[in-house]
Amino acid sequence: MGRWERGNGPIPSQPPVRGPAATAPAGTGAGRYNSAVDWFDVIRSDERVDALASLLTNSKGGVTAEGLWGSSAPILAAIVAERLGRPLLLITAHADEADDCRDDIETVIGTPPELLPALESLSGEPGDNELEAERVRLCVQTLAARRARADKPPVAPVAHTGGGGATGGLSASAKPAAAPGGRTGETPVPPGPAPPLMIVAPILALMQPTPTEAAIDASSLMIDVGLTLEPDALVAWLDAHGFSRADAVDIPGDFAHRGGIVDVFCAAFDHPIRIEFFGDSIESIRVFDPGTQRSTQTLQSVQIPAAKLSASSPAARRGDQTTGFLSLLPADAIIALAEPAEIQEIGRTYWQRLGEQAGIVPADAVLRRSADFSALFLHRFGGVFQPAVAFGAGSLPQFEARSPDSLASLAELAREAEVVVLCDNPPEEQRLREMLEGGIKGSRDRGIEGAREEGAREEGAREEGTGNREPGAALSEPAAPSGGLTSAAEARGSGAHGSAAELAPVRTTVGVIHRGFRWGRRAFVPHHELFHRYRQRRTLRRVAPARPIDTFFDLNLGDAVVHIMHGIGRFTGLKTVERDGRRDEYLALEFADKAVVNVPVSQIHLVQKYIGSFHGKPKLSTIGGTAWKKAKQRAADAVGDLAAELLGLQAQRATQPGIAYPSDTSWQQEFEGSFLYTETPDQLRALGEIKSDMLRPRPMDRLVCGDVGYGKTELAMRAVFKVVEYGKQVAVLVPTTVLAEQHFQTFCDRMADYPFSVEVLSRFRTKAEQGKIVERARKGQVDVLIGTHRLLSTDVRFSDLGLVVIDEEQRFGVEAKEKLKQLRATVDVLTLSATPIPRTLHMSLLGMRDISSLATPPLDRRSIVTQVRQWDDKLVRDAILRELNREGQVYLVHNFVRSIHNIANHVRALVPEARVVVGHGQMGGSELEEVMLAFMRREADVLVSTNIIESGLDIPAANTIIIDRADRFGLADLHQLRGRVGRSKHRAYAYMLLSPKTPLTEKAARRLKAIEHYSDLGAGFQIAMRDLEIRGAGNILGAEQSGHIEAVGYEMYCQLLDEATRRLRNEPADTFRRVNLDIGVSASIPRGYIRSDRQRMEVYKRLAQCRTPDELASLTSDLRDAFGPIDGEMQTLLQLAEIRVLAGPRGVRSISIDGPDVVFAVEDVHKLGDLFSVGPGSPRVPDNKTVHWRLPKRLMERAALLEALRLQLSSQATGPRGEAAVKPRPALQARDHR
Repeated sequence: MGRWERGNGPIPSQPPVRGPAATAPAGTGAGRYNSAVDWFDVIRSDERVDALASLLTNSKGGVTAEGLWGSSAPILAAIVAERLGRPLLLITAHADEADDCRDDIETVIGTPPELLPALESLSGEPGDNELEAERVRLCVQTLAARRARADKPPVAPVAHTGGGGATGGLSASAKPAAAPGGRTGETPVPPGPAPPLMIVAPILALMQPTPTEAAIDASSLMIDVGLTLEPDALVAWLDAHGFSRADAVDIPGDFAHRGGIVDVFCAAFDHPIRIEFFGDSIESIRVFDPGTQRSTQTLQSVQIPAAKLSASSPAARRGDQTTGFLSLLPADAIIALAEPAEIQEIGRTYWQRLGEQAGIVPADAVLRRSADFSALFLHRFGGVFQPAVAFGAGSLPQFEARSPDSLASLAELAREAEVVVLCDNPPEEQRLREMLEGGIKGSRDRGIEGAREEGAREEGAREEGTGNREPGAALSEPAAPSGGLTSAAEARGSGAHGSAAELAPVRTTVGVIHRGFRWGRRAFVPHHELFHRYRQRRTLRRVAPARPIDTFFDLNLGDAVVHIMHGIGRFTGLKTVERDGRRDEYLALEFADKAVVNVPVSQIHLVQKYIGSFHGKPKLSTIGGTAWKKAKQRAADAVGDLAAELLGLQAQRATQPGIAYPSDTSWQQEFEGSFLYTETPDQLRALGEIKSDMLRPRPMDRLVCGDVGYGKTELAMRAVFKVVEYGKQVAVLVPTTVLAEQHFQTFCDRMADYPFSVEVLSRFRTKAEQGKIVERARKGQVDVLIGTHRLLSTDVRFSDLGLVVIDEEQRFGVEAKEKLKQLRATVDVLTLSATPIPRTLHMSLLGMRDISSLATPPLDRRSIVTQVRQWDDKLVRDAILRELNREGQVYLVHNFVRSIHNIANHVRALVPEARVVVGHGQMGGSELEEVMLAFMRREADVLVSTNIIESGLDIPAANTIIIDRADRFGLADLHQLRGRVGRSKHRAYAYMLLSPKTPLTEKAARRLKAIEHYSDLGAGFQIAMRDLEIRGAGNILGAEQSGHIEAVGYEMYCQLLDEATRRLRNEPADTFRRVNLDIGVSASIPRGYIRSDRQRMEVYKRLAQCRTPDELASLTSDLRDAFGPIDGEMQTLLQLAEIRVLAGPRGVRSISIDGPDVVFAVEDVHKLGDLFSVGPGSPRVPDNKTVHWRLPKRLMERAALLEALRLQLSSQATGPRGEAAVKPRPALQARDHR
């Protein structure tokens, strides 16, 4: 996440333009404190910094700086390097510490330093591909910087988002290449001197090998438009440099070759590139969107770095292709070591764990190599090393977790130091300023009454025409600062400020440092330390793009399909049939009794992939039998009843009175603005729908569906905040005790800055504690009460309940559901479900049930590497060691309480370095709580547990899950368990382990194959489609409807539901007709144009779905972009599609040839209007359903006929080949045969 400038949002990884002023000390000159960068002038102007810089310039050995607490060490190192204009490599002991230092340096310098990542895997697993590419990119950039500083011909530098590297053997140019995304291959810099290269690296990253200078020069390829290069030569180069071949490129490291087009996605690029050839020369280079596969930008040249480091292979490590990263640094680089003793100790631990088998070098060798550079040793404590420059940067006091106590501690600190609080973003800063102005006393009353007053003011403004904004828009501005802090404008003005400011001057700005410190009279306080909030979590900059989930037509041989007319069959492949000199492509379907039906690809719309339950293969239908027709009728009757029931409930709820909440207040805006991540479009849309419900004076009953980790909880918290600010209470109902505690922590974190009381009721609380909480809730002293079904007990009463949030309602029992049903009539209800809802079902239910669907993965989230393996001690040890090496944690799920301690002891023996704890549902409440809290506090490395962790647990440090006896779990359970990992910057791993002694059943094998195959974000959708009875329709529609889905398939069910809904609401049926063409012209997609059967079927499906000329033009453009020029048979296929699209809206059902005539079968000749009033040939109308159009013989030839039909249906006024149109004819009339 980029650094924030106040009011400007996140800024990209490049030098920022200074934003609006931060709050500044009184009496300062105008413009002195414009951003967080300026507050560190106290360090820049310190004479000891000059002394340290002088020592580094003149000393031969290392220089020690001591007394550096908190984030002062990396900040000092960056300021010294900036002062000297020299490159900097800052070495840390831990990977997380390197991330933190990167943030610290970005805040003080204004640009983010580079980060050299350590490879995570011990065996080259897929998760390392992005990290390898990142290391390649940084190696190339570092070598370029070294050559530039040595005044040698430089390698083209590589930007954060561009390609880079030395010119390879096939290169045509050494100039900087453009980078996908619109930026050049050179790192953007502000006017003036370029900032020196700054790199942060954990010691493990430096212990791992990097390619030599010669290997780097050979590991990238420069290409530009006009370069003579055979496509096969480029493909061979990509194969040899670690890229993986795919049908379509959508993840980094892939490439695809289709005739004269090569697509490449480098992990160092934001977007993939498309290289189009004309013969043996490059005709164009384009950036394209992997989601739509459409080109978005053209480039003149690009430099493609290798996808994988040659240094990572055992062969390379044995040869002379590898070196240490330090050998690539410029000779005048400064190497700073943050706590050298700790770096050495941790490095030795890595060496003991991994040794030579991981291809690393000892940390001591790295540290010895650093002696060849100017070394800067950074220490927290003073008086240990001599000689040293002592800075005496002090630590901060420990702030209390409660807001009033934190502010009191801050005021105490402000009496003896000038305090600067650094906030993550502008809303967070604004909220802090409000708290500093008025103190925390009375804030609760102000919040409740203020919400009502603001709402009343806004309603009045809307009535007067001055507040014409949509619900959810910002309708009120924050109050101007006064009292306990000084704004920059006030500081530059009269200097007038109140007594509070004189007593305790506290300044605020926007910026990120991870650990607070004092430097002389100035104290730097991070907001998260002040209120004990979570820290900002970083992610890698480049990840696979987010793509919304949707229905699919991904047929494989043997898959069950539904033919609308014939029923359930089996897909046996695409086949080409030659008949009467015509070649057509067909979908071959097999039905009961080995009956085979060949469906022309022009009728692919009649075929749907069968998606029902996962209980085995469905029974095939009999051609000509009645079973299929009866099943369709039963399903149609059932969906009719369902639609009537849902519409009735909707109408009934619309008549019930409810609470109409006011529009967003300034507090609401600040609360939402302090969210640390970027909302997805789906989240924003769902939030708008929730708020729209809450603004209406009727009870809300909305279901929010989304896959694991898609941001449902954040949406719920925003609704909760609106309710409690208004003065009403909220109950949050969850299925498990562990999830209740997790939500309690999350709500406390997010609401730490606000005067609202959050409590939890679960078995982790004693009876006495529960009694007190229940009493406080009854008196209205608890704003948010979180709990399991305990909340539904008769003794739990609320003073003024306004909202109930239900997480995973399907997990509650019948009795609980009945109580919830009663609640729905009186208060707002928001239900969260991890059942992702397919778009087609969502659309079918619109208007019958209020559903919001989250279909797009969050930004910067990555897929989870999933493997199904037999239990192997080495695999388990390696997986746990990988997490230990990156300071992570591991879940090990063993769902048998009787043997769980045996497994835990086995793990302790396998990995003595790990701290192992055990948790399961049969433990006492306090005992289980202590285990879970210890794991959350990172006092344990491995949690061996039953599936109690399945629901909602969110521990970012846990990024590996090992599931023992995975064959004993259902598909949905496995997906939920896997969703516990993958919530931080690290690649996550899920291992589904099987017993080598127990044979695998066919059903279990299919489940495990599905979970391994669908490892991408949004995989829950495909799993829902594979396992609808467990995850999908059963949760949303009920078990009875699941049976009908199994009988007719998911898509047919949705089609029937849509028809029933339209009928009950008196809406017109879908009148779109697909026109049947039998004109002696056929065409299919040539295999030379699209080789992949899957891609050809996707194109056929899209062709069948085109309803307008614009949609067809868009598809044609996509085909030309992705597969190259369109001609021959492909052009004919598109012409036939265009004729269908043009004929359908005119009521044409079919077009055929009868002797010399073209025959149009139509709904009614009167709907044709003046279609044949102009044009060649002569029409004849034998009846109201038929038109015979006789054309000149020359127009009956294939190409001329297609063009004549296209022009006639387009109502063109000129005939083919520019012929003048015939004179207008009278309107068509059926001939009277009486």
